[in-house]
Amino acid sequence: MRTIKGPALFLAQFVSDAAPFNDWDTITAWAASLGYEGVQVPSAETRLFDLDRAVDSQTYRDEFLGIAAQNGVVVTELSSHLQGQLVAVHPAYDTAFDAFAPPALRGRPAKRQAWAVEQVAQTVRASRLLGLSAMGTFSGALAWPYLYPWPQRAPGLVETAFDTLATRWRPLLDLAEENGVDICYEIHPGEDLHDGITFEMFLDRVDKHPRANMLYDPSHYLLQQLDYLANIDIYHDRIRMFHVKDAEFRPTGRQGVYGGYQPWVERAGRFRSPGDGQVDFAQVFAKLAQHDFPGWAVVEWECALKHPQQGAREGAAFVRRHIIPVTPMAFDDFAAQQADADAIDRALGLA
Repeated sequence: MRTIKGPALFLAQFVSDAAPFNDWDTITAWAASLGYEGVQVPSAETRLFDLDRAVDSQTYRDEFLGIAAQNGVVVTELSSHLQGQLVAVHPAYDTAFDAFAPPALRGRPAKRQAWAVEQVAQTVRASRLLGLSAMGTFSGALAWPYLYPWPQRAPGLVETAFDTLATRWRPLLDLAEENGVDICYEIHPGEDLHDGITFEMFLDRVDKHPRANMLYDPSHYLLQQLDYLANIDIYHDRIRMFHVKDAEFRPTGRQGVYGGYQPWVERAGRFRSPGDGQVDFAQVFAKLAQHDFPGWAVVEWECALKHPQQGAREGAAFVRRHIIPVTPMAFDDFAAQQADADAIDRALGLA
């Protein structure tokens, strides 16, 4: 077993045009001041990171990592969530997801997809060059509009969607293998990979690719009413990244999982800051430690109620309280006995 690293903070929800959130130097200093030891960086966020320079320039990489180190944090992983979403977009979502692409590509889905694929590839390359071993992303979705089958889905529709998804991702997974980087899909509603079954459907189509792995976030499982602890037991060998995000689900006589089109604060299921929801993080951290999770505990602040800066400040202390420094010995070693084969036979009454 090994001790989980942390706390770290995903910066995506904090970047803005206001100081200290608009600059790599100041945002890393701010994160360190809250007690974070690492930061997870969205590769699409140009206020913090220049993806192409990170691939092309050793000087830039040294400066980027050096500023973080000077401020007291390390870079834990890069994220390509927004670009990964654009690898596969159903036409129903074209307008909404156009916002994730450069203006010149909006309304041009084929060119937008090609750009997204290259962005994910660049994030894989940059991860290796920065000395990182995992990258977080979304899978994108072609079948999501057909989640609830009414009218009946056309035979073969889901299979074709997953075949296509695998075809688009396979070259990126092969590139990840060449670079020694795990692609960790955040298992997330809105993505075709939104639970264990859909992850397995994808995994089968990419021949159990060793670089196709998971970003585990229990909040998304709680809101689906999926057993998020058993999920660790099932998929621990594929879980390579971990978001510490809480949620609560309080169904009423008027709404349940689907939420009645209500805003987040009015939904039966909503995200909360760590410790404010229903996720049993004591057991989550215990299971991840038991299964030798190799990565970081990264706070992702998304809360329907609490101010983000308060959530970030409390999140660092929350993770620190929950990390289990794993034991190098068994608790009953003090009573251990030396025994040879004869002694074992005597103990069993076989002598």
